[in-house]
Amino acid sequence: MDDNRIVELYWQRDEAAITQTKDRYGDRLLAVAQHILADWTESEETVNDTYLRAWNTMPPHRPVHLCAFLSKITRELSIDRYRRRTAEKRLPSQYALSLEELGDCVPGGRQPEEDLDVSLLARAIGDYLAGLAPRAREAFVRRYFFAESLQEIAAQLGTTVPWVKSTLHRTRKGLRTYLEKEGYSI
Repeated sequence: MDDNRIVELYWQRDEAAITQTKDRYGDRLLAVAQHILADWTESEETVNDTYLRAWNTMPPHRPVHLCAFLSKITRELSIDRYRRRTAEKRLPSQYALSLEELGDCVPGGRQPEEDLDVSLLARAIGDYLAGLAPRAREAFVRRYFFAESLQEIAAQLGTTVPWVKSTLHRTRKGLRTYLEKEGYSI
């Protein structure tokens, strides 16, 4: 079933929407959660929470790209769960590794009330990424949005782990330089 039909099922409040969503995107959403949480039970719970959030937000939202919409929900829920869990104890995950890698090129320490600055920073990062070669941009998004491992990225892009590492390193370095030119202190 295509995305438009699935979204239409949500709008009709038909519970088949959740079944169709699970069939089409369940594995992808589970992978997103697993990369952040590194725990299958919590990842499965997060994906179930994603279905509930999708049910509660459609309507009024009518996403154009259902996979991106669901992935974003899963990512947000996973990060929230990760933060709650790591407040209690430190557990390794691809999310923690990817944040550590980005730490030297993206300014941090922002407070939640500085939403405008964060929005402008997000736009600057988006502008930088738009100028990258498609494979470099895909590697960056897979690593820092979906928190995929280097091995998974290499497999998806049909390349090697060293290529992914060096591409991500060059991309982070370029991003840092770009953001400094845009006036961000790193």
